[in-house]
Amino acid sequence: MSEASVRAFFATQAPDVALIDQGVSTATVAEAAAALGVEPARIAKTLSLRIGEAVVLVCARGDARLSNGKAKAVLGAKPRMLGGHEVEELTGHPVGGVCPFGLPSPLPIYCDISLRDFATVFPAAGSRTTSVELTPDRLAALTGATWVDICTLPEIAE
Repeated sequence: MSEASVRAFFATQAPDVALIDQGVSTATVAEAAAALGVEPARIAKTLSLRIGEAVVLVCARGDARLSNGKAKAVLGAKPRMLGGHEVEELTGHPVGGVCPFGLPSPLPIYCDISLRDFATVFPAAGSRTTSVELTPDRLAALTGATWVDICTLPEIAE
């Protein structure tokens, strides 16, 4: 899976979108921002969460923090981060390359409204060195994501 499944996804769903391979690690928000030459907030991190019995993916801006209270109110249960092995098993992507594209089986995907602060954002693309640049609305449209407000930003984080 991984990068190959993401390339296949874009080949069929959005052939105009090119994968960006930096050739260096973009596994963390800080590494991705440095490699791409953008502010960390423009990195669209993908969180793999268990909500009750369901597994969901949440895309949020790089400097946002998941609010357990907001997430529970919107999604119905307190979110729990998945472990590394479980993440790769369920998404087909390694930690550091997790994205909502090219998944082995459909998962509910949510985009936090924090992404809308930018004209374009950079989600990972299935490996620890690849990403893509998309508008937040295109990211949501391509993945069938639901927009939610479940994160807090640094200036208002507790």
